[in-house]
Amino acid sequence: MKKKRVLFVCTGNSCRSHMAEGFLRALEGENYEAFSAGAKPAGYVHPLAIATMRDAGVDISSHQSKSLDAFSGQEFNYVITVCDRAREACPVFPGAAKQLHWSFDDPAYAEGSDEQKMVVFRRVREEIKSRIESFLAAENHRQDRG
Repeated sequence: MKKKRVLFVCTGNSCRSHMAEGFLRALEGENYEAFSAGAKPAGYVHPLAIATMRDAGVDISSHQSKSLDAFSGQEFNYVITVCDRAREACPVFPGAAKQLHWSFDDPAYAEGSDEQKMVVFRRVREEIKSRIESFLAAENHRQDRG
């Protein structure tokens, strides 16, 4: 069986899209190829995104911030935008069989001490994990029905 390809897109490709990519790989890497990119990549993966994912048992420390251009001409089963600005910047992705939009707050804009910021990162991480789990449950249900 060929793996389904999923591209997660956010504006900066520093937090949310990497979290989603990490969870999809960790939960269903044998059935899905997960990638992430940004409309305007920040050029780094946020250290608190790496830390909060490590706390959840998922290592994204080797991820790199990438532009959508890196995936030009590639085909995906799903292209999933994870922020409203990315949806505006990428209204249609050529090569996407289906496009979905999941809106999450950007934890990179959290304010306060590192611990206060981590509270926001953890909340967003759990929202993303829940959405990935719901997506996978729906996909598995679809496959079971043929």
